[in-house]
Amino acid sequence: MRNIKNELLAKIGDKSAVIGIVGLGYVGLPLVLRYAQVGFKVIGIDIDSRKVDALNAGKSYIEHISADSIQKAQQQGFKASTDFSVASIADALIICVPTPLNKYREPDISFVTDTTDALVPYLRKGHVVSLESTTYPGTTEEELLPRVQSGGLVVGDDLFLVYSPEREDPGNPNFETRTIPKVCGGHTAACLEIGIALYSPAIDKVVPVSSTKVAEMTKLLENIHRAVNIGLVNEMKIVADKMDIDIHEVITAAATKPFGFTAYYPGPGLGGHCIPIDPFYLTWKAREYGVNTRFIELAGEINTNMPHWVVGKVIEGMNNQGKALKNSKILVLGIAYKPNVDDMRESPSVELMELLEGKGAIIAYSDPHVPKFPVMREHHFDLSSVELSAENIKSFDCILLATNHKAFDYDFIQKNAQLIVDSRGVYRTKFSNVTKA
Repeated sequence: MRNIKNELLAKIGDKSAVIGIVGLGYVGLPLVLRYAQVGFKVIGIDIDSRKVDALNAGKSYIEHISADSIQKAQQQGFKASTDFSVASIADALIICVPTPLNKYREPDISFVTDTTDALVPYLRKGHVVSLESTTYPGTTEEELLPRVQSGGLVVGDDLFLVYSPEREDPGNPNFETRTIPKVCGGHTAACLEIGIALYSPAIDKVVPVSSTKVAEMTKLLENIHRAVNIGLVNEMKIVADKMDIDIHEVITAAATKPFGFTAYYPGPGLGGHCIPIDPFYLTWKAREYGVNTRFIELAGEINTNMPHWVVGKVIEGMNNQGKALKNSKILVLGIAYKPNVDDMRESPSVELMELLEGKGAIIAYSDPHVPKFPVMREHHFDLSSVELSAENIKSFDCILLATNHKAFDYDFIQKNAQLIVDSRGVYRTKFSNVTKA
């Protein structure tokens, strides 16, 4: 009698298995490169033809991923496609698609369900399907399980279903896909065994857990922990500002304690695909069980309000110079969501730009990592990055420091700016033209 599990384990073990990555963004593309690097043939699937065309031409569209690394993957047989039928060639299908919020701040898992539906016609015996997208506990069982079994295949016998949450920190030189431990939960014991085997060749440490729900909740806890602590320090920043205390000096001093304290830093709001979104996935699902997550929601309220607070500091700084915000020229310094990357997902800078423009300001931006404002699902500015010449800097009524890239010459900017509103704590020395936000 055919043992499908052992056949798949053998194919993974001798690297004859074909790895399919569905969704070729900040999570999926590093996985492509890692599996190719360790000797697997990889196929990529994405609905964005621009990404597929770029990859097949040996080009990268993510700043910290080199074209050379794409070309090396091609030498291992990597190809990208918009055609989901190539999924039938793969033995493993790893889903790395977005899980945003809808306009009501509720989970939108349509990318996950639509992707799964597109894969279902091509599923066969011996497939393993792994979901990596961040989502609420129960998604794998409630949404993926019935879909992948809809054609008569049985999970745990004919094919295998796992959840292994993505863990990426774009632009962080201290961590890469290989070195970040990988949590993995399976729908059955056989699924978990396959999941561990799937990720072990590519990841230094795989952390098995007892179920897909545990793995899903693990990802949410990681990011909610960060969101709550950032909410705390953002609230502390507002209090410290009223008391004329430098919150960054306070954090630096507190961080000298060798136990019981972890430094978190305030900012103009939360950014990235995970931290601003994940808390809402859990609070939404918790209501199904009659639980109100008041602590998490309070932190979310504080973090969501930070762009409004920063705009208030811009208005305050302008007033101190005898200027109105309306018709003033504002340069937003840094529009990526974090320093030294080109990642714009959920960037608070975009909300700052919209709020300021909504109050009548004339908006521009400067960001060496984002030369042209990208096409986004919900936001658009027809703008390109402004060169930071002395003449340009002087022409703006206010410079709003939103993202503290290393590439900026902060001394040069300060010497030429009429007014700087610093939301990142870059200017620790007091200057007459710097307002801290």
